Amino acid sequence: MHHEDVLEVDPSSAQRLVSARNVIHLDPEGAVLDGMLNGWRAQQIARFLKAPTIAARERLVRRFVDFTGMYPWQWTPAEAEAWISELRSGVKPLRLSTLRGYEIDIKMFCEYITDPRYPWLSECEARFGAAPRQVFHEDNSIVHVSEYEGDAARRPLTFDEVQALFDAADGLAARILSRRRKGAVQAVRDAALLKCVYAFGLRRREAVMLDLVDLRRNAKLPHLDRFGALSVRHGKASRGGPSKRRTVLTVPEMGWIAETLAHYLDEVRPALSSSSSSSPALWVTERGTRLSRRAANEAFCTARDAAGIDSSLDLHSLRHSYVTHLVEFDYPERFIQEQVGHSFSSTTAIYVGVSNEYRNRLLTQAIHTRYGADFEEAAR
Repeated sequence: MHHEDVLEVDPSSAQRLVSARNVIHLDPEGAVLDGMLNGWRAQQIARFLKAPTIAARERLVRRFVDFTGMYPWQWTPAEAEAWISELRSGVKPLRLSTLRGYEIDIKMFCEYITDPRYPWLSECEARFGAAPRQVFHEDNSIVHVSEYEGDAARRPLTFDEVQALFDAADGLAARILSRRRKGAVQAVRDAALLKCVYAFGLRRREAVMLDLVDLRRNAKLPHLDRFGALSVRHGKASRGGPSKRRTVLTVPEMGWIAETLAHYLDEVRPALSSSSSSSPALWVTERGTRLSRRAANEAFCTARDAAGIDSSLDLHSLRHSYVTHLVEFDYPERFIQEQVGHSFSSTTAIYVGVSNEYRNRLLTQAIHTRYGADFEEAAR
């Protein structure tokens, strides 16, 4: 049985694996575990979950088996609590949100094998004299008390930091070119990529999955030519659903991206590879293939370090910056939410980290509206 081949599964094979009473397995415990995972895999496929999600959950269950040295029908809440304690106290303790995700995945697996609609309760009782149980319950699970539990270091960049980042990215290309070394064209591409991520508030995958046909005109902004809007076809999917689509309009404050993209398309992209003309991808490598998410990460980290800004910032921080800066440009909340593809305004609010200057401007406007100019004069 190939555990990695998550989409090729016979839904009835899990039950057949354990129901043949005239077959003596050399490793009955391992056979039943394989059957459980195969059946759970089939259940998740039926829910249209993605292959990487299913494979990651299966690996997690096997990690838990390895940690406990027990099979699922032997697990108790004590093993689950010891596992979480170990993950919290290691050399690199895992984040709260990661641990909650682990708990949820193991809980879902236990819900599957304890569901009487499936054969595992009776099979395990008959074969091993023990039935599986739920190991994570209300009293030993991480409580979700905060709306946002991500890395506190992931914050929006200030306007000055964004400018420093872009200057550093442009400077890297200029230095490589002046030294007549390889990599100048790739450096110019990377600088254009970072500017595009910021100008449209893109996620990493959304950016690298862009195709040439995703560049759109906007009749309201004819001077931007083919860069008036961007069609995002690979947005973050809801669990079990397809990728969400949205169209991101180019806001006037980000209109400079049109010149950046035009230069990239007309001069940089053709110079990257002779086969780039046959590739549908917007961002290509020197081999003409689509740029990877890892390469996009490396482009940001290289420019960030060259700019000497906070090393805890990552590529996603540019998306946080986009949301924050649209707020400071006084765009309506609903417009920003649609631009970045959030289902709920509360999610958009998490991204906002407006500057003191912006808050002081709002305060001044409020004082002027309520008390008039005389109050401002008296306060000086």
